[in-house]
Formats: sequence, C-alpha cells, structure tokens
Amino acid sequence: MFEKQGWHLLFLTLLLVAVAILTRGDMLSGQLWGISTKIWLWIAITVPVIHQVIVWFFWRAELHHGLITHWFGNNDFTIFRWLFTILFVARAVTLILLGTSNYGTLSLSLVLAYVLAGVLFIPFVYTMYSVVRYFGINRAYGIDHFDPSYRDRPFVKQGMFKYTDNAMYTFGFLILWSIALVYLSQAALIVAAFNHLYIWVHFYFTELPDIRRIYARN
Repeated sequence: MFEKQGWHLLFLTLLLVAVAILTRGDMLSGQLWGISTKIWLWIAITVPVIHQVIVWFFWRAELHHGLITHWFGNNDFTIFRWLFTILFVARAVTLILLGTSNYGTLSLSLVLAYVLAGVLFIPFVYTMYSVVRYFGINRAYGIDHFDPSYRDRPFVKQGMFKYTDNAMYTFGFLILWSIALVYLSQAALIVAAFNHLYIWVHFYFTELPDIRRIYARN
C-alpha cells in the first residue's frame, strides 16, 4: 500500500499527464516577450508544484521534528510566510502572463466571459473576507504547525465556513478561473483547473493527516 506521499506523487503525475494530453495544437497558440505559450504554460504549472512541495516540507519538518524552529529560531514562521506569499502570488502572476500569451483562444463572447468571471469572483471575495474576519490570516498560513497554542482552538463555522469546512480551497481558487476567463485563454483555463485539482491533492494527502494529528484532542 502506498504511503500518503506516494498517493500525492501518483495524483500529481496523473494531473501532469492530463495537462500534457489536453494542451496541444491551436490551444497553445500565441507568445509573450518572445516566449511561447507552451513555455508559459509549464512555468504556470511548475509554480504551484514548487509551492505545494515547499508547504509540505515546512509543515511536516516543523510538525514532526521541529526542524524549522531549530534552523531559524523565532523567525521560523515569518520565513515560511514570506516564501508562501511569494509563491502564492506567483500562481496568479504566471497565470496572467500565460493568459496574455494565449489571449483570445477560448470560443466565448467577451461579455459572457466577463459575466462568468464576475460570478466566480463573488464567492472568492466573500471567502477572503471570511478568512480575514473569522479564520485569521496566520491560521490560513498554517501557524498551527508552528505554534501549539493554536491547537486548542475550535474549527471555524462562520462566514463562508458555514457552508464548507474548507472554504479556502473550495471557493478561494475560483479567482484563477476568473483570470483565465478574463483573458479568454484555453491554456489558462487548463492551468486554473490544474491548480484547483492539485490543491485538493495537497489537502487529502498532506493537510488532512496534519489536521488529524494537530487536533486529535478536539
């Protein structure tokens, strides 16, 4: 039987194969700054993979062995937060660059695309509000892996969290779909789908086991 990270690697491989199969021919038309859409696509795919591998490493290294605190002392969570933020922003930036390179390849009217993007943007905004208002930014970063005082706190059931325990992954990633629609980009839609599916791989094979360990007493 595979260990959790074996399953993570398997599903990541399947997602990468699916991207390679789906992104061919005219879907990859266009270029930006002399760089082809194909290259931008794989850059936009690589960023979330690096992001989630780094999160996995920092969370597990700290939760199970206290290594991040051992290495960086009181700066442990600050360093992690900066790395997380840079890579999280890079997801959106590389998707925008991909959309620019691949602009107009989606057979959808501009008005309809903007309407759909707006519809998806609304739950994203409310989710971000709910994170700030009820959940807490540091908790969203995973401070419970670093600070034991957070481990006795109850699960949040307010705002968007009334509808799902994991509002951040369910609705927060809709912003990437909105970006892809604004740019009318088929390639960007594929990358948005990859991001959204891959974050659930992260949840089931990294975050959920951590939650069960951290909140075992709750």
